[in-house]
Amino acid sequence: MSALSAESAPGTAAHRRARQRAGTAPHETRAAELAPRVRLWPALTAVYRAQLSRARVARVPLLFVATFQSIGIMVLLRGVVDAGPGAEARAVVAGSSVLVVAFVALNLLAQYFGALRGSGGLDHYATLPVPPAAVVLGAAGAYASFTVPGVVVTAVTGSLLYGLPLTGLWVLLAVVPLAGAALAGLGAALGLLAPRPELATLCGQLGMSAALLLGVLPPTALPEPAGWARDLLPSTYGVEALAATFGPAPDWTGVALDLGVCAAVGVLALALATWAYRRAAVR
Repeated sequence: MSALSAESAPGTAAHRRARQRAGTAPHETRAAELAPRVRLWPALTAVYRAQLSRARVARVPLLFVATFQSIGIMVLLRGVVDAGPGAEARAVVAGSSVLVVAFVALNLLAQYFGALRGSGGLDHYATLPVPPAAVVLGAAGAYASFTVPGVVVTAVTGSLLYGLPLTGLWVLLAVVPLAGAALAGLGAALGLLAPRPELATLCGQLGMSAALLLGVLPPTALPEPAGWARDLLPSTYGVEALAATFGPAPDWTGVALDLGVCAAVGVLALALATWAYRRAAVR
């Protein structure tokens, strides 16, 4: 065999170079590249919008129920609580208003994440290139924002029913997001940590019941053990901040302090929910 034919024989280096120059070389198999990970803020915005759209479609009847429940409680207690800027009237209106947030952000979010975990829906979010914090914060923010109309209607109705001033209701701009973040973080953590969806629903219902029983009564009317439990409830500080604005001379320093505590509890609750999401997503 001549040297020329040996160099051009199939399998030789010269033969492979000739095929590469001619464009007939076989394609090399390469591993598929994963999509780049999305940054926190764009991912959070996308999850927030998707969850808010879902809540508007599926949760409107439940928001009506939450608002009607809170207004019904105020009407029921109006027979035993005098109108005016007394501690009892302020506690009833503030507690009933924040109860709307607890019903949606704590109760429904615990049920949502519990059902998501039980049905394997967390696998869908785990495959997306989004940070875990974006999933938790987006869902929590959407559920908290969804409560705004119900909280405003309840607070205005209660103020008119109990003869309280409306001038301090602007503080709801801070109470709703801060109390909503704290309660939504707690609800998400309960739903993600519960081993079964039924237990997540039970925990959400118990949390909402605690917000009802411990929120609509002034702290002076509660026994000492119940007062300790009230201090541990995230919604308590939002209730205290809103109730203070109904007084004749609100202590704005105390209001700011209560809102600061509510914000700190919200950060801790959302951090716990993010950790619970990571833990549930890898199981």
